[in-house]
Amino acid sequence: MTTLTFFIIMFAALLHASWNAVVKAGSDKRLQMTAIALGHLPFAPIAIYFAPPLNFACWPNLVLGGIFHFGYQYYLVQSYNKGDLSQVYPIARASAPLIVTLISLFILDVDLGFSELTGISLIALGLIASSGIHNKNIPSLAVKSALITGCFIAGYSIVDGYGGRIGESPIAFYGWLTLINGPVWFVYISFVSPESIPKMFGSAKWVFLGGGFASFLAYSLVMYAFSQAPIAIVMALRETSILFALLLGIFFLEEKITYSKLIGVALTIFGIIVLRLQILG
Repeated sequence: MTTLTFFIIMFAALLHASWNAVVKAGSDKRLQMTAIALGHLPFAPIAIYFAPPLNFACWPNLVLGGIFHFGYQYYLVQSYNKGDLSQVYPIARASAPLIVTLISLFILDVDLGFSELTGISLIALGLIASSGIHNKNIPSLAVKSALITGCFIAGYSIVDGYGGRIGESPIAFYGWLTLINGPVWFVYISFVSPESIPKMFGSAKWVFLGGGFASFLAYSLVMYAFSQAPIAIVMALRETSILFALLLGIFFLEEKITYSKLIGVALTIFGIIVLRLQILG
């Protein structure tokens, strides 16, 4: 992984934490997620036009990716309805890189060195500590939804990462994936919450435009990184977005700071340093 790729992932992490904070801050989480998901659509054709053409040999990945992204969006909304951003977000994001690492090692036969595994483990432990999952004050249903969300994150990351490689155009892959996922979410929301559609262009219009752009750009950058480095490492670094989410949760959503969150931040930063030194080496 190059230094440029490292900083691209870190910038994507900041963007990702920002739009998650927007979803959590809104009183209607389903409306916020709808605005974000459908807010991708205006940018997808632009990405497809400027990116190299996609090799549609990756079509099974597009189909699976659409399923996994929908599951992720659905359970993320459920999680934010049941727990705080600084509780739910770390659990979902910590479980994903661990799952991806195990799959990479034992199923996909990806070669990861000791320092890489150490860095990934430290980041995951830091995220778990930040969540305060050991604290009984966290609703069990929030933990369950967050863990399921993490499974979907792991699933779409692997499927999308290899889909971008097979399709020989990671950005175009995500553009086409957006054109699948957006309409699917629109149909779903039309049945379960039809009032969200007009609100998306009213009270949530800035979430639609700003949040949609931030989310689309964040994952486009991650898709590029997937093509440049092992998916497990990209995932671990990307999930450092929890550092930004904690700050946003504390300073803007008035969530409490605890010793476990501080310890988690320290472990996560140490993990980033380990991976960063491995990159420089």
